[in-house]
Amino acid sequence: MNEPNPLSKNDPAPPPELGANPGEVIPIPNVVACIEALLRDPRRVMFRLRQQNERRLPLVLLGISLVCSLAYGFILGLFSGGEQLYLAPLKTMIGLLLSGLICLPSLYIFSALGGSKASPADVAGLLFGLLALATILLIGFAPVAWIFSQSTESIGAMGALHLIFWFIAVYFGLRFLNAGFRHMEMRTREGVKLWTIIFTLVALQMTTALRPILGTADTILPTEKKFFLVHWGDHLQMGSEY
Repeated sequence: MNEPNPLSKNDPAPPPELGANPGEVIPIPNVVACIEALLRDPRRVMFRLRQQNERRLPLVLLGISLVCSLAYGFILGLFSGGEQLYLAPLKTMIGLLLSGLICLPSLYIFSALGGSKASPADVAGLLFGLLALATILLIGFAPVAWIFSQSTESIGAMGALHLIFWFIAVYFGLRFLNAGFRHMEMRTREGVKLWTIIFTLVALQMTTALRPILGTADTILPTEKKFFLVHWGDHLQMGSEY
């Protein structure tokens, strides 16, 4: 009686089984091929993640996300220059990594509650795929962010712009995650939808916990604790850091 209900008739039809298309079983030999597969044929990445002998791919996905977050963090640092040229990339990478690791256990629990047969390694692979795809998209936005960082001194405007880019990138990353779980016999996705909110809140709070990322401050890390909404509200009044 309390078991999750099967997908209703309003849910989309189950996708074809992974590997049904011959192109999906082609190995992913290197980083460039991994990026191409994420952008052009994400089912190929999902198939490879399900293979027992594919232990390297999750690490490749994690490495892509960390390198791309460093690169995008450098664009963030260009807004203020100085020590932010290395602090902003480090904080961006650390914030991304911590957000993923903090939310990984709850993602596995919610996937299990939803009836998924995914192992912890499968869930970690999908999460790293989410982060990799999101950060690749951020790199695509980097030239636009750079133009604005060199033509405005408004921290509020730049912060809003970067948040818009971040939400777009995470949206496509979450699409990859949800598509992956559809291939793992998940009967209900309510838990994953709830996890999406948790992950978003954790990532946004990380921008406050590691502030300043945009702008400058007297200390490398904050000396007081703040909720991210409170920090943003204070910033709009004082305009000192972001």
